[in-house]
Amino acid sequence: MKFLFLIGDAAVGKMTVGQELMKITKLRLFHNHMTIEPVLEIFGTYHFAAISRLRDVIFEEFAKSEQYGMIFTFMWAFDQQSDWDYVEHVKSIFEPYGTEFYYVELVATQSVRLARNETENRLRHKPSKRDLDWSNNRLLADDAQYRLVSREGEIPFPNTLRLDNTNLTAAEAARRIREAFDL
Repeated sequence: MKFLFLIGDAAVGKMTVGQELMKITKLRLFHNHMTIEPVLEIFGTYHFAAISRLRDVIFEEFAKSEQYGMIFTFMWAFDQQSDWDYVEHVKSIFEPYGTEFYYVELVATQSVRLARNETENRLRHKPSKRDLDWSNNRLLADDAQYRLVSREGEIPFPNTLRLDNTNLTAAEAARRIREAFDL
């Protein structure tokens, strides 16, 4: 099985690139809002424990399946040990099944990300982002509070690609990822 962490800052295009990558590979997309949005709807607030447990159930069942692989989108704060630990936690679920891991970091300018924050596709799949003032302010606050772009060579794993998709379509970014890893 293959497991691709598709990481990057808010509104960089993780979900959209993942959707395109799913179209041209046998990988299945599990974008982080697939668990965030239902929990927000039920609890009325971000409930980390519920989101985390839901993700674990999906990871555990998928790891045992005969699927080709998964794309998981994740906003990794490189200055937060808890995020490094979370990546290791996810890997620990899949490792017993001989999974190959891939890491793709998307990067784009803040102005491009702010524009992407308002796209129809994003707002359709992420209802919590529809309050654009709140969502844009959250993007800016996260940029100010966390280091969401890795340093050169910081991701210490094999099968790592950093892709500046500022001027790429999602389809072109997906094509480059597929070719880089022969997916």
